[in-house]
This record gives sequence, C-alpha cells and structure tokens, in this order.
Amino acid sequence: MKIISLNFRHLRAFKETAQLHSVKAAAENIFLTQSAVTQAIARLETYLGMPLFLRRHNGMFLTDAGDLYLIRVTRALNYLKQGVREALRSGERIHPQARSKIAIEDQLSHVQVRTLLALLQTTSYSTAARHLGVSQPSVYRAAGDLEDLLNLRLFEKTSIGISLTKAARRLTRFAQLALRELDLAQYELGELNGTDTTKITVGSMPLARTYILPAAINRLAQLKPEIRIEIVEGHYDDQLQRLLRGELDLLIGALRIPLPSTDIEQETLFLTPLSIVGRAQHPLTQSTQPSLAELGQYGWVVPRQGTPARAMFDQLIAAQQPAVYKGLIECSSQIVIRQLLLDSNRLTFISRHQIKQEEEFGLMTVIDFDLANTDRPIGITTRKDWHPSTTQKLFLAIVRNLSSALTDSES
Repeated sequence: MKIISLNFRHLRAFKETAQLHSVKAAAENIFLTQSAVTQAIARLETYLGMPLFLRRHNGMFLTDAGDLYLIRVTRALNYLKQGVREALRSGERIHPQARSKIAIEDQLSHVQVRTLLALLQTTSYSTAARHLGVSQPSVYRAAGDLEDLLNLRLFEKTSIGISLTKAARRLTRFAQLALRELDLAQYELGELNGTDTTKITVGSMPLARTYILPAAINRLAQLKPEIRIEIVEGHYDDQLQRLLRGELDLLIGALRIPLPSTDIEQETLFLTPLSIVGRAQHPLTQSTQPSLAELGQYGWVVPRQGTPARAMFDQLIAAQQPAVYKGLIECSSQIVIRQLLLDSNRLTFISRHQIKQEEEFGLMTVIDFDLANTDRPIGITTRKDWHPSTTQKLFLAIVRNLSSALTDSES
C-alpha cells in the first residue's frame, strides 16, 4: 500500500467539496481555509495522477475518476468514524478534555494509523520502527500523539513488551478496513486508466483448494493477466477474523451453520456430500457396505474439532463406533492426508470433490458405505458491508459459473 503524508482530514476536504460543489462551502464545513482545501485537493490529484474535479464557473464537479474515488473515500472515512466511536465507547480516558469542534477521525494522520497497525503486529516500539523504516522516537511520538488525540489509553506495557488495549484493538479493525478502501480506490482508478493491478486476497478452505479456486484463478488470469491474487490458508476462526478486519476479501469453502457473526453473509454455491475414502487397494474396497465395526478396525485421519466435517464424523461414525478414536490423527492439510492414506490402510472423512484427481489417477477411492444426510453447503463468505471492485465482481462471477457447471455435470 502506498503511503501519503496526508491527514484523513484532507480526504474529508475532497469529500465535502465533491458533495457541495464548492471549495468555500467545504472549507466552512470542516474549519479549514479555502486555500487549505484547494491544496489538499491538488495534492490528491497529483498523487493519484489524474484530475478528480472539473473546475467550472458554477462550481466543482467530479470527473469519472472523482466519482469512483468519492465512493471509496466516503467508505474509508465512515470506517474511521466507526472505529473512533468504538474505541471511545470501550476505552479508558486519560484526563478530562473539552470536546473539539473538529471530529477526531478528521484529525487522524496516516503516520498515526500506520504506527497503530505496526504496534498491533509487534511487541515493541523498536520492532515497529524497523517495520516502518523510521526511527524509534518517531514511532513513540506518533503513538503518544494518537493517545492524546483520542484521550485514551491505547498501549500498555506487559512482561513481553507493548500490547494494545481493548480500545486500540477496536480502532485497528476499522483503520484496516479504511486503508483497504483506499487501496481499492487506487486499483479502481488504475483500471479506469487502463492498468488493472488489483490484488484479491482469498481465504481458502480445503474443498475450494482442489478445483474451484485454482480454476477460477486461471480463468481470471487469462482475462486480466496483471492482477495479483493471494491465497491464505488456515483455520476457519483465524480466517474469519482476518475477513472482518479487511485483510481478506472473501472466504471460499464450507459454510458455517449457524452464522458465526452478524457482520458476515454467506452464499451457497453447491452442496457436496461427505464420503469415506481410502487408498485404491484398501481392504475395504472388497466389501459391499462394510459394517461400523469393520470401519473401526482401521486408523482415521479427520479434520480438527470445530469444523463441519468433524462434527458429522463424530455424529455419524464415532458416536456409533468409538473404536475409531484410537490412534486418531487430526489434520486439515490435503497433502498430508493424501500421503497418510497412500502409505497405510487409514481412512478419512472427506468430500469426493477433494480427491477428484486422485481418483482419476487410480490412487484413492470411495469406500462403499451409506452416509445419509451429509450434504455440506460450499460457498462464499464476505463481510456484509463489502463493496467489491469491478475486478472482484468478475472473480466472483467466475467462481459462481464454475460452481454451477460442476453441479450440472453431476446432476
């Protein structure tokens, strides 16, 4: 992400001018001089490399680039406002303070926000300084200025260094969302200018990794070769938190029921049943409908607790045959599971989609055992307030089309 030495108040100057079509009216609204508003807009246009306004005798009117930028700036400023409100609601005041005429979120600087986010990732001012490429006194000063501005305790010393207070953590979430909006603004302006370098960050869960996600990425790359895609793997709970902070744009994989957060929404792409899977020459391939007792004679590799597949395994298999818990291996890595099964008579509880290639190559097979009512919804998880860019919308459309084709081929 590019960093500019602007206060978010400069973005407010742009927003007010865009809405009021007047530098003078904008200046009065945010307690700046007309020259300060004019300079703020000029700096933005220079930084972005394109005009945001058409200057006419009857006022200031947005260009196409300005229209795009206004949407993202408005969202970014709203996130900052929400973050400040959440921090003030949950934080410890340092001292009594008279209320300023200027909203706190309009006085925040990029330096202060960068410092806050750096201290979220580290445990000391010195480490944060190295991360930011500045001096330690600069980090210490920015952190202190931020505490003074908010009149809140944001940082506290612990046995391992510096940690963020509850108020600071609340603020960081919305600050990250705000900065992500400004990132997306630049991607959209680049696309408007003929250079789309959008970065899409996707949280990937096991089933999506084997077919849907790779196929969608390859198709998008053919259409837009300059875009960047980052695939993030990990436990669902970790990915969900990253999604809520704006570090991930979306999650693709098994949906959760009930919904784990009121701040997200889920879209079902298709339903997939679970199967019992072993290596192609597994002894149970000779049996038609083996019994639960026979299943209990072999070792198992299953997902960790808290996943939908594990809940179904515990309910349908383990509850009826506790012997399967002996020597149980918990694993979510497709590569590790594959090797464990190929080198032994272990079994796993997995969607057939996830072993599509292994079946085609004659390496793995589905054991003939009736597993009723194991359909899992596979789909997309996003934040409710997410506003995808044109390129992100295209990626979603590709994922949906591939999922629809996959469903049609199996019906």
